[in-house]
Amino acid sequence: MASSRNPRDSHQLTDFQPPQHLVVAIAECLDAQPGLDCFAVGLSGGPDSAALAICCAKLAQQNQLELHLFHVHHGLHPQADQWLASAADLAQRLGLDLTTQKVVVDLSAGLGLEAAARQARYAALLEMSHAHGVNALLLAHHMQDQAETVLLRLLRGAGVMGLGAMRSVTPQGNVLWLRPWLDVEHEEILAVVNAFSASTGWQPVDDPSNRDEALGRGALRERVIPALKGRWPAWHRTLSRHAQQAAEAEQLLSEFGQQLLQTVVAPALPKEKSCVIDLLSWRGLSQAQQALVLRTWLAQAGVPMPTQARLGDLMRQLRQLHALGHDRALQWQHGASAIYCVRGRIELHAKI
Repeated sequence: MASSRNPRDSHQLTDFQPPQHLVVAIAECLDAQPGLDCFAVGLSGGPDSAALAICCAKLAQQNQLELHLFHVHHGLHPQADQWLASAADLAQRLGLDLTTQKVVVDLSAGLGLEAAARQARYAALLEMSHAHGVNALLLAHHMQDQAETVLLRLLRGAGVMGLGAMRSVTPQGNVLWLRPWLDVEHEEILAVVNAFSASTGWQPVDDPSNRDEALGRGALRERVIPALKGRWPAWHRTLSRHAQQAAEAEQLLSEFGQQLLQTVVAPALPKEKSCVIDLLSWRGLSQAQQALVLRTWLAQAGVPMPTQARLGDLMRQLRQLHALGHDRALQWQHGASAIYCVRGRIELHAKI
């Protein structure tokens, strides 16, 4: 893996001036996090991440900040090597080195291609961050991405605690994942790349999976969103506001969930590190409280939130288990993680 350095005196970067408000949004996001030594951008080579890399490079150059560019090679598309070459070309034009990592997407866990690729990508980005001492990783998600995420979670039945969608700041493995452009229109981001392309000749890559109707987000973009835009042109702004309001409500619900979870935690056994729930105490809660405790417990461990139907299935099994007696065991698989209940103790074996 190549080691990134501070932006070099690049002629193309020096001459190009991205919109100041986009650079300011990044600076404000970084300034709000105390103790950041260096930061990185996840660069796919597509227009969104390219625009973020361009603006971050300008910010780093102006303020003498340490910036890294990270690229994940999934190997899922025949043009993956070309995407890597394009990302490396952009990094050179910005006066930066590019750190790359190849991953193998594991489809055996039953997560689906999108989720499995995302899990592999995030694990690689986290590994590269740790290797380079990066404590803030920036991602280029924007307002439309946020609105799409709200829709997908609604359609997949993620529940109230999932409707806050993406957060601007998410701690993950001692690294802060920052999304400074969640309030930025996609057209503004595309304008940055178009202007940079006109100035330098560099072109972003086009990932056809973004429009693949066999994938959830691709189907949403190709079929559902055009209809929404035709009837409600500001649909993405409305859903983005909804995500902000849902995140505030989720914060309050999360605080209550943490308090409730503490009332049902089982005494820790020797060598036991993770939080274990006492089945009898959990059984004494109302149905709504039972669901909130399980959601809080899973979220605390960083496990993807199950759908309402899946969570209902787990709750039914736990209630039946209590009725049959504590000596009966249960194993409930959820993606790469599993929940066990043995002798009245509900344990989580999480693989993130």
